[in-house]
Amino acid sequence: MSRTRFTRAVYAAVRRIPPGTVATYGQIAAAVGHPRAARAVGTALARLPRHLANQVPWHRVVGASGISARDDPERAATQREKLIDEGVAVTAGGRIRRDRSR
Repeated sequence: MSRTRFTRAVYAAVRRIPPGTVATYGQIAAAVGHPRAARAVGTALARLPRHLANQVPWHRVVGASGISARDDPERAATQREKLIDEGVAVTAGGRIRRDRSR
C-alpha cells in the first residue's frame, strides 16, 4: 500500500470513530490492514492538512496510555478539550477511562 493510499485509509478509518469514543493508533493501524504501523498512523494524523481538520476527527485517536501529543502541549490541550466536550472521561494527565470511552 502506498503512503498516500495508507494515509487515505487512515483518514477514512478515523472518520468512522463515533463521537464520544476513542481508538488507539494501533487499532487504526490494524483496521487499515497494517497492525504494526501505529507510528505511521500517528505520523499521518500529525500531518493532517488544515483543510481536513474538521472532516477527520483526529482528536479521537489516542495512544495506548491516553493522549500522546506531549511534545506539543497546545495540541494535547486541544485534544483533551475536544474529547471532554464529546463526553469522554479524560484525567488531568491525559489518560482515558477505557470502560467509558470505547
